[in-house]
Amino acid sequence: MSALPVSAPARSGRRRPPAALPAALPAALPARPPSRLPAPLPGRLLAPLLAPLLVSAATLVVATVDPEHPGHYPTCPFLALTGWWCPGCGSLRAVHALTQGDVATAIDRNVLTVLAVPALIVAWAAWLRRSITGRTRPPRAIPPAAIWALLALVVAFGVVRNLPAGSWFAPS
Repeated sequence: MSALPVSAPARSGRRRPPAALPAALPAALPARPPSRLPAPLPGRLLAPLLAPLLVSAATLVVATVDPEHPGHYPTCPFLALTGWWCPGCGSLRAVHALTQGDVATAIDRNVLTVLAVPALIVAWAAWLRRSITGRTRPPRAIPPAAIWALLALVVAFGVVRNLPAGSWFAPS
């Protein structure tokens, strides 16, 4: 057991007042933390309303310029280098078929794209709702396991569509 030195002053329950701050320091420190008010509604809605306009413009191009005819769009670099279909191969043709109302052809070109369209619409609607209500973050984060599962699904789709047994996944 160690004892305090005899010369140590006894502590009282009172604290000394703080020393005076330099004159320049109080001006540099904010009196209160900044408020976390949401941005004005027009500013919050700019990105969620601009995104579908850009997507619609790109979709209009794909709808009017048929990707089935060669020369309009570049070849997939992965397909050109390896000779294998990537998970996105056939997506332009699937979007073109969807714009023409031909769901069966769209599924034949790239089933993953057809499944992604409704999911992207739901995600956009949630983004728009958060922007209107002023919430800055989604109420629930996507669990990492779900993100890894989605990545595994996309990679598996890319592998299976290049195997003889999964050739019906390859764009025709």
